[in-house]
Amino acid sequence: MTPETAKAAPKVLLHDHLDGGLRPQTIIELARDVGYGGLPRRDAESLRGWFRDSANSGSLPRYLETFDHTLAVMQTADGLRRVARECVEDLAADGVVYAESRYAPEQHLRDGLTLEEVVEVVNAGFREGEASAAARGRQIRVTALLTAMRHAAKSTEIAQLAVRYRDDGVSGFDIAGAEAGFPPTRHLDAFEYLRRENAHFTIHAGEAFGLPSIWEAIQWCGADRLGHGVRIVDDITVAGRSFPEWIEGERDNPRALVDLDLDSVGLGRLASYVRDTRIPLEMCPSSNLQTSAALSIALHPITLLKRLRFRVTLNTDNRLMSDTSMSKEALLLADQADWDLADLRWVTINAMKSAFIPFDQRLAIIEDVVKPGYRALGHPV
Repeated sequence: MTPETAKAAPKVLLHDHLDGGLRPQTIIELARDVGYGGLPRRDAESLRGWFRDSANSGSLPRYLETFDHTLAVMQTADGLRRVARECVEDLAADGVVYAESRYAPEQHLRDGLTLEEVVEVVNAGFREGEASAAARGRQIRVTALLTAMRHAAKSTEIAQLAVRYRDDGVSGFDIAGAEAGFPPTRHLDAFEYLRRENAHFTIHAGEAFGLPSIWEAIQWCGADRLGHGVRIVDDITVAGRSFPEWIEGERDNPRALVDLDLDSVGLGRLASYVRDTRIPLEMCPSSNLQTSAALSIALHPITLLKRLRFRVTLNTDNRLMSDTSMSKEALLLADQADWDLADLRWVTINAMKSAFIPFDQRLAIIEDVVKPGYRALGHPV
């Protein structure tokens, strides 16, 4: 896989935060427009480096603190529209053909916008971005996931908002924020409402907290997908040892997961259930390194889970904080974990199968966009 083929390959992105993907220059210009004086750096490249370095702390709470600056410039209609438009343009330029961009409407109300106005202006920005990409010969579709915060009390209101706009650019619901101390079962009313309304939702689970978070998200809340889900490996054994214990002993062996004999791998009840029922895992390798949910790209559980045929998908999480893109994520896995174009195609189709748009629309993108795109790169169906 070369940088050129990685970028040219059609890609599908299910886990990307709108407030985690701003262009540094846009942050500087919007901060000037709204009178925000709290930026730690004043030029685009220095600001980009500051976000990356701050997110490399190894702490999820500190990682989340970097959003104070992006959210500060996303409180006006003009700012939100611009950020949404540029998000689509950047994804399209990287070869993404379908994306679900998530954001928390409740975090954009400081300057007087209503929840409904936030959703409508972001949707308008997405449509402008799609049109801008099309004018440049890039085909992309972007839908929104409305996120509620685990530590707040607006989850049912946000769920109702997602249902209200599900025929107007919103494809689903998400819940995010620090996992420890804020279990998803605190928001059962929202999830029960969504299930009654036949609406789709994903839950951040199994990133900074382990199996109990995953179990609650699936068995109590009924999540369609798991945001991250990387800690499902806590329910996997290798040669009779727990995966975390085994991988710790292999931390100096970058080929440990590539060369692992799968006959030595055992799945616990929860891991088996996740694989058997094809629950999609929205995995974000670079982000997981920053939050210490993985040891390295080479030893990231996505490679083992791919080999075991879990329904893994490849994602960026926060492109600004991780200084990444879908092409960069693919190239990191190619360079350090022996991924090739066939692997990228496989996770791309996994992601498109798992998207929250109707089945016929998912199938059309797979058959009319994804498969022809890989054939054009020399990869047979």
